[in-house]
Amino acid sequence: MPTSSASTTDAAKPTAGSGGVQSLERAFDLLERMADAGGEVGLSELSASSGLPLPTIHRLMRTLVACGYVRQQPNRRYALGPRLIRLGESASRLLGTWARPYLARLVEETGETANMALLDGDEIVYVAQVPSKHSMRMFTEVGRRVLPHSTGVGKALLAHFPPDEVRALLARTGMPAATEKTITTPDGFLQALEQVRLAGYAVDDSEQEIGVRCLAVPVPDSPTAAAISISGPAGRVTEAATEKIVPVLRTVAKELSQALANTSEPRD
Repeated sequence: MPTSSASTTDAAKPTAGSGGVQSLERAFDLLERMADAGGEVGLSELSASSGLPLPTIHRLMRTLVACGYVRQQPNRRYALGPRLIRLGESASRLLGTWARPYLARLVEETGETANMALLDGDEIVYVAQVPSKHSMRMFTEVGRRVLPHSTGVGKALLAHFPPDEVRALLARTGMPAATEKTITTPDGFLQALEQVRLAGYAVDDSEQEIGVRCLAVPVPDSPTAAAISISGPAGRVTEAATEKIVPVLRTVAKELSQALANTSEPRD
């Protein structure tokens, strides 16, 4: 039985200049737009933001629902589906694997423990670590989740978020004190983020753990919000050491960003 042209308009049409398949690009674009909207949207919202006609969006969403990547809510809106969780967990593990050589360089050049962390929802999750060779060193378990307000990586990741979004996140998570130096007010945290923007790096000075100092920078243009950091005893990660460590952090973050971009390129 012949297939109507209406049902194959997207399926096998390559996009101009990309060599890709238009329906795939559109489907992934819709998933990205759903994530940006908080994970749940209506078809009309997707049509308005993407510029695609409703019939096209409806067809793509039906396919994503059938595959488990999207589910339709009782209110007829669409939400990101549970099958994406497995993909995300696998991707996070791979991201940590790709980052380890760069973290090892940080350890070699700074002498301190190096970490990589992602912003996952409202929390910070550590996805990779290479420990310092010092007998006194910091250790954060890979997979550990913490709140952003008490960490250097959290500040680095949130520094360029709109203030209203930061306040909303803090309202959802609360700002419990991990130590006596933890910032526990939204205004105080927003002031700290302003300092991060001015300095170009973030500092956690005994805010997560007494006696531990952490320096962090975001990974520019990362496919997901990511930051790298070094952490060590405050007696070693001094102001003088900071002046030497921050340029190394920035260089490694830039090189890691380029490496992650290269991993997304198709290979023959």
